[in-house]
Amino acid sequence: MHGRRSESLIALERWAVAGLTMLLLAGPLLAGAPALAQEEPPALAAAVSLGNLPPLAERLPARPRSDVPAREDWRSGRYGGELRILTRGGRDARDLVVLGYARLMVWTEAFELVPDILEAVEVEDNRIFTLRLRPGHRWSDGEPFTSEDFRFWWERVATNETLSPSGPPPELLVEGQPPELSFPDAYTVVFAWPQPNNQFLPALAGTRPPFVYRPAHYLRQFHADFVDPAELEAQAAAEGLDGWAGLFDRRDRPFLLANPDYPTLQPWRLLNAPPTERWRFARNPYFHRVDDRGRQLPYIDSVVLESTSNELIPVQAAAGQTDLQDRGLTFRDAAFLKQAEARGALTLKLWPIARGAQLAIYPNLNAADPELRRLNRSTDFRRALSLAIDREEIDQAIYQGLALPGANTVLPESPLYRPALRGAWSQHDPTAANVLLDGLGLDRRDAEGYRLRSDGERLSLIVETGDTDPAEIDVLELVRDHWRAVGLELLIRSRGRSAMRNAIQAGESAYSVFYGLANGLARPAMSPQELAPTGDRQNNWPLWGLHFESDGTRGEAPDLPAAQRLLELFAAWTRAPDPETQRAAWEEMLAIHAEEVFTIGLIARVPQPVVHAPGLRNLPDSVPYLYEPGAYLGYTRPDTFWFAQ
Repeated sequence: MHGRRSESLIALERWAVAGLTMLLLAGPLLAGAPALAQEEPPALAAAVSLGNLPPLAERLPARPRSDVPAREDWRSGRYGGELRILTRGGRDARDLVVLGYARLMVWTEAFELVPDILEAVEVEDNRIFTLRLRPGHRWSDGEPFTSEDFRFWWERVATNETLSPSGPPPELLVEGQPPELSFPDAYTVVFAWPQPNNQFLPALAGTRPPFVYRPAHYLRQFHADFVDPAELEAQAAAEGLDGWAGLFDRRDRPFLLANPDYPTLQPWRLLNAPPTERWRFARNPYFHRVDDRGRQLPYIDSVVLESTSNELIPVQAAAGQTDLQDRGLTFRDAAFLKQAEARGALTLKLWPIARGAQLAIYPNLNAADPELRRLNRSTDFRRALSLAIDREEIDQAIYQGLALPGANTVLPESPLYRPALRGAWSQHDPTAANVLLDGLGLDRRDAEGYRLRSDGERLSLIVETGDTDPAEIDVLELVRDHWRAVGLELLIRSRGRSAMRNAIQAGESAYSVFYGLANGLARPAMSPQELAPTGDRQNNWPLWGLHFESDGTRGEAPDLPAAQRLLELFAAWTRAPDPETQRAAWEEMLAIHAEEVFTIGLIARVPQPVVHAPGLRNLPDSVPYLYEPGAYLGYTRPDTFWFAQ
């Protein structure tokens, strides 16, 4: 194993000690940090020799991030090469912001929260956060990255009613109140709240984080505080945009990545603008990370995102037309890809998807149909639906016995896991399901044996699919047989994710199938927000979530005691003074979900194909695959991937 030095880190769970300040420091601050090698990436050497680019020592921060993955098979690499990735057609290149995963804070492969763009963080009482920037850090265009970029965002964007009519991001609000920001010097930013804000640091490490900074030097030219508004309005009109705010928004898209002029802190910078079928990226010459030998990362010089249809991605991957691919591949492609691997076209890895459930059925407790709303709000009805399902058959028939049957909850790898959570009301017990259904007054049946509603009509449960997972229909066809055995008719309706979501929010759809918990590996310090009715995109209670999101101005207030308790517990977690209180909130929320069966989990830990060119190095063999936290492949450090040939 190479002699590498990791960052000096303190796990987030140990920060929340009342009255104490904990300091996270990057490794180069400590004695014995690797000396900076003055080896230029060959792709930049010509620009440096011509004087078009400063030498490496002037491009790196004074103390770059120098830790590397701790895997036994990780090796420092060689420079060069172009990484080809297939992407589903779109008007932006967000896939590379996900892959690059440069954030103020990041999750490691051990799911520890550590500084990345930041050099350090000081935390006091979980309510005062002092962010320390890296002196000498620069944007991709060479301009300094300083506290002024945070000040600009706060004063000119987040609190500007024209640009941000809803105010600052919700992760920055504690009981509806925003923080106070101060900027003591060029490399220090302080966020302070009267009460603890346990969402703040995890949010900064998010796959799609609140970007609490902006390239002020670039964006001032599009802001009415710095340029004559009439001039900006004319420019906006010429581009068919709605006023200067529309012009600013078009230029300021740090996550969507469609503006090649936009300075970045990511490993690679965008070179071309839409419309395009080939998004081209080159290495960021000012990137803030180095390897264990002090060489600037990334190793790979350039990236190309090639737009294609979702249906063609498996075929093109098998033909060797991509060097790294996970998006657009599913478990049903694994056998086909295995054949391509045998031909030497690619290397196939199967990573376990780490959602709480790969697929779950969501009864809509805000359904417009009074009968279905009444049934869906009955705990016994939800339990009966779950008990009627044979998850072992789903696993064997669809996933070859490789998945994990059970309820929608955290996985065994989570420190919050208890076997009873996954087993709650998820065993196949049609006899118990029949007893529960009869007890609800659903004991009358028609000539075909289907149960009748109180109005005498057949009780038909229409389950919407959003074409999210190709196995949805196959799984639902099995569930249809399981529910038929207890007298329930399941009908499948598929009309795409957007139409499905609209129907759910309108109450038109009473049942849907979708992914389960986004984070099956939760730690107490991670937000339990998705367990409470906090968003209108939650399929089981969209109106209750909208009520929370809108601060009570829209939607409906939850009227079920269990849902009300979930909101209380989420609020308790956000202001918890210590890790023990955070854990207690999580455990009670998980227990409520297990007993109430607000979502009906089916199957979890489904294998995700990840394929790469045989010569690409430093990909893990098998690690959890999830969007949040971790940004799919992002947390495995793609800036350290390299080509052996």
